[in-house]
Amino acid sequence: MTDTLARPPSAPLDADRMAEMYSLMLRTTLADQRSAAEARAGRLMAAFYPVRGMEAVCAALGATMRHEDKMISTYRNLGDAMAKRMPLRSIIAELYGKAEGCSRGRGGPMHLQDQKVNFTATTGIVGSGMQIAAGLAMAEQMSGSGNAVVVTFGDGATSIGAYHEGMNFAALWKLPVVVVCQNNQWGEHTPIAQYTANPQLAERALSYGMPAERVDGFDPIACVEALDRALRRARADEGPTFLEFMHYRLTGHTGTADFSYVPRDELAAAMERDPAPTFRRWLLDNDQLSEEALARVEAEAEAEIEDAFSYATNGTDPHQDDIYDGVFADTTFARSVTGE
Repeated sequence: MTDTLARPPSAPLDADRMAEMYSLMLRTTLADQRSAAEARAGRLMAAFYPVRGMEAVCAALGATMRHEDKMISTYRNLGDAMAKRMPLRSIIAELYGKAEGCSRGRGGPMHLQDQKVNFTATTGIVGSGMQIAAGLAMAEQMSGSGNAVVVTFGDGATSIGAYHEGMNFAALWKLPVVVVCQNNQWGEHTPIAQYTANPQLAERALSYGMPAERVDGFDPIACVEALDRALRRARADEGPTFLEFMHYRLTGHTGTADFSYVPRDELAAAMERDPAPTFRRWLLDNDQLSEEALARVEAEAEAEIEDAFSYATNGTDPHQDDIYDGVFADTTFARSVTGE
């Protein structure tokens, strides 16, 4: 990995696309910080899992995925949902458990989903997303759709049995999966070196018989290039790719958690590469966007965040009479088949 964004992209990224990436990174940072603050204040009464440090990868996902591509995320999902173009109002309303939320207030922060944009599911069960993604990818392969499936999770998920089963299945059937490992160096409160004998996760993934790459997760351009290669392979029916994005978790495990156990020097070094401000400096220094253009992006981002939180806090609490909707089937399978 490099310590700075030191080079122009090898593939063309026009000014509009770079502005969109910066906007997504900034909106993710702002929404994350606001959500964590609301959780600490007791107004957002749910476990919120921050994504600070992951913004560059999320922006790259937004820049490379197609609408038709499906995504499976984990509980640290805010940036993934925004990358898949979920309406911010519906995301924030779901965090607050409001009926206007994407899951009608029933899922909360750990269970964002929106079938309209193919943000297919998020799961709170660590490591289980890999198996879900493999199943979806098999369906895409069998239908000949040419679409990819992207699954995201943290480094800790690579210690779970379901992850290994899903990886083996995806490699064996050459499924159109892009496996995105957000290596933030921590499995909840345990540093990676203390829970795995081989912290080279991309190296471990090679043993399944799929291409694997370790990428600077603080560099949005490097992230775009790696994801573009992997998505092209998937859409061409050339099989799965494992991408290990190296960055650092800039907050605690949850929005309200103490993280004084994190080494201060490591955190300070990571904060020097805080994705959104680092990309902003790079855009200016490399004459990609002007100060005026960046200011417009920032004003729009701040207005969108304010609107989404105002919408959510003024939303409707789910009605108790609807508590069983979507829990039990209205008809049995036999009746739906026979029409009886």
